Amino acid sequence: MKRLSLVLLAACHGGAATSPGATTKLDTAGMDRSVAPGDDFFAFANGGWMKTHPIPPDKASYGTGAEIYERTEQRTADLIKTAASAGAEGKKVGDFYASYMDEAGIAAKGITPLKPTFDAIAAIKDATSLSRALGATLRADVDVLNNGNFTTRNLFGLWIAQDLDDPSRYSAFLLQGGLVLPSRDYYLDDSPRMAEIRTKYQAHVAKMLTLANIADADAKAAQIFALEKKIAEAHATILDTEDIHKGNNHWTRAELAQRAPGIDWDAFWAAAGLSKQQGFVVWHPIAIPKLAALVQSEPLATWRDYLTFHAIERAAGVLPKPFTDEQFAFFGTTMNGIEVQRDRWKRGVDLTSNVLGEPVGKLYVAKYFPASEKARAEAMVQAELTAFATRIDNLAWMTPATKAKAKAKLTALKVGVGYPDKWRDYSGLEIKADDLFGNVERADQFEYQFSIGRLGTPVDRGEWVMTPQTVNAVNLPALNALNFPAAIMQPPFFDPTQPASIDFGSMGSVIGHEISHSFDNTGADFDDKGRMVNWWTPEDLAHFKASCAILSAQYSAYAPFPDLHVDGEQTLGENVADTAGLAVAFDAYRASLHGATAPVVDGMTGEQQFFLGFAQGWRTEERDQALRNQVKVDGHAPAMYRADTVRNIDAWYSAYDIQPGAKLYLAPNDRAHIW
Repeated sequence: MKRLSLVLLAACHGGAATSPGATTKLDTAGMDRSVAPGDDFFAFANGGWMKTHPIPPDKASYGTGAEIYERTEQRTADLIKTAASAGAEGKKVGDFYASYMDEAGIAAKGITPLKPTFDAIAAIKDATSLSRALGATLRADVDVLNNGNFTTRNLFGLWIAQDLDDPSRYSAFLLQGGLVLPSRDYYLDDSPRMAEIRTKYQAHVAKMLTLANIADADAKAAQIFALEKKIAEAHATILDTEDIHKGNNHWTRAELAQRAPGIDWDAFWAAAGLSKQQGFVVWHPIAIPKLAALVQSEPLATWRDYLTFHAIERAAGVLPKPFTDEQFAFFGTTMNGIEVQRDRWKRGVDLTSNVLGEPVGKLYVAKYFPASEKARAEAMVQAELTAFATRIDNLAWMTPATKAKAKAKLTALKVGVGYPDKWRDYSGLEIKADDLFGNVERADQFEYQFSIGRLGTPVDRGEWVMTPQTVNAVNLPALNALNFPAAIMQPPFFDPTQPASIDFGSMGSVIGHEISHSFDNTGADFDDKGRMVNWWTPEDLAHFKASCAILSAQYSAYAPFPDLHVDGEQTLGENVADTAGLAVAFDAYRASLHGATAPVVDGMTGEQQFFLGFAQGWRTEERDQALRNQVKVDGHAPAMYRADTVRNIDAWYSAYDIQPGAKLYLAPNDRAHIW
C-alpha cells in the first residue's frame, strides 16, 4: 500500500522462530543462476519465475504479494458467501455482497440513485450554497468507494488523527483535494505521455457525462478539465506534502476564514457536521487558500458540472455496467495497461472488505490465523525489537543521549499482530440485500461519523487502520504503533514448514521495515510519546541526514526508463526502512541460531537463503504504464530496486562473495549504514 498523503502512516510491501533444521526446499526454480548475484540480485533471485509467469490480463502487476493476495481473496470470498449464518454482522456481510452481485437490479435502477445528488447540485445558486455543497461531500480518512484511500477527489480532504504536538488528543487535518488523476503532475507535466493521458482523460469525462444523459458533454468536459487544471496548479508537490514540518499548521476557524477567503467556511463546516470544531491543522497552507479562492472566482455553472462529474465518477463502480466498463477503460487500460477487468465477484469481495472490514476480518482470523501463528509472529517481532535495540547500542556515531531517546521510543512501541484487541461495533450500519448504492452511501456516512466522532475523545493507541485480511503492514509514527494484519503472515512470507532463514528474510524484513519506519526520515521526528519533537543532538542529526543523503542519491540513480528516474527524496522513507529493516532482520536471524551454523539447503548457506528469501519477497513484474505511474506518485521505489537493498548490507557481500567490479558493488564507505 502506498504511503498516504498525510504521512501519518507508512505502509509497506508491501524468540521462537522456525527451527533452523527445517528441510523444505527453497524456490531455486524461480532463480536465474545465469545472472551474477552481484550484478542484478533481483534477476538472480527471480529471473526463472519471471520467464514463466506473464502478468495476468486483469492485473497491472504480478508477483509474490499478488499470489498471497489472490489466496486471501479466495478465502475471503468463501467466507463472505457463507457469512449470512454468522449472526447479525455476518448477515450484513452477506447482504452487502449480494447487493453488489445483483447486476440486474443495479441495471434496472440506472442512474436513478444519483438523482437526489443531481438535484442538490442543480440547486447551487451562489457561493454560500456552493460552500454548503462542498462541505456536504467532505469525507474523513477513507472513502469506501476509493479502495480505502484518502478522499482527495473532493475539493478538500479531512483526516482525523492524533495531534502532532499533543498526541493525547485528536485533531482535524484539512487537506488539498479535488483531482481525479493521481497527482498535479498529470495535469501540468508537458511530456508527450502526460499530454496523451490528459487528452484521453477529457474524453473519459465526456463519456461519463454522456452515459448519465448530461447534455453538451464535450463542452462541459473541457470546462471540468480546465477547472481541475487550476486546482492542480494550486496543489503542493508530493515532497511538500510529505514534509510534516510544512504540514503542521494549527489555524483557528477565524484564521482559516481570514487566510483562505472565497468560500463560506461557516456554511461549509455546518454542512460537514463540524460547526463546533474551532481549530484545524491545515496540512497544505499554500494550497488551501488558492482552492478557496477558486470557489469564488470560477463560474457556478462550471462548479455544478464539476460536482456532477465527480459524483458520477465516484459512484461508477456501483452503477450499471456501462459506467463500470468506461471507468475501467480509462483507469485500468489507459492508465495502467490492464487488458481485462477483474471478475465481478473479486471486485465485490474488495468492496465488501472495504465497507465491512472488521466483521469480515473476524471471520478471516477465526479460520485462517491460529493462535500458534500469532504467537510465532509475536516472537519474531520481539526478536527484531531486541535486535534493533542492540544495533542502537552498537552505533559508534551516536551519542549516549540520543541512544537513550531512541531506545525509549523503541520500548514504547505498541505492536498489533493479526487483528485489533477490540473490534468495532457495526450495529448502527444498515445494509440491504437489494440496495447497493444506498448501502455504500450509508457506509460512507457511517465511516464519516465514526471518524469525526473521535474528536474530543481520548486517543486510542490500539486503533487499527488496516483490516486483518489486508496483505500489508503499517507504521503509525504519531501513535508510535505498528499493525501487522493476519493476511500478510502466510506462505511464502511466513511458513512454519520452511527454513527460519526464509521466514526471517521475507516476513522478518517486513517486520524490520515497519519497526525502522519509526526511525526513518519522518519517523525520527517523533518521540516515544508520538510528539513531533527533536530528540537528537545536533551532531547525531547531522550524521543521520548525511546517511540519508547517501541513500537518496543511490536511488535517484535508478532509471526504469531512459526518460524517468526514481526520485530518491520521494522514496527516502521507504528506502531507509528497507535498508535498516533488512539489517535488523538479519541480526535477528543470526541470533535465532544461538551460535549454531544453519544447514545448507540446495547448496545454499543459511545467509544465502536469508537474502534469497528477501529478494523473492519482492518478486514482481509490472506493466510499463503502471510502473511509470508508480515512479511518478508513489513513495515506494519499484520492487526490483527494493530487492537490491542488499547492496547496503555488509553480510550480503560475504554471503555471495561479491567483489569490486560487480554492478551492484558499493565500497564500504558508500554503503548506506543508517541504523
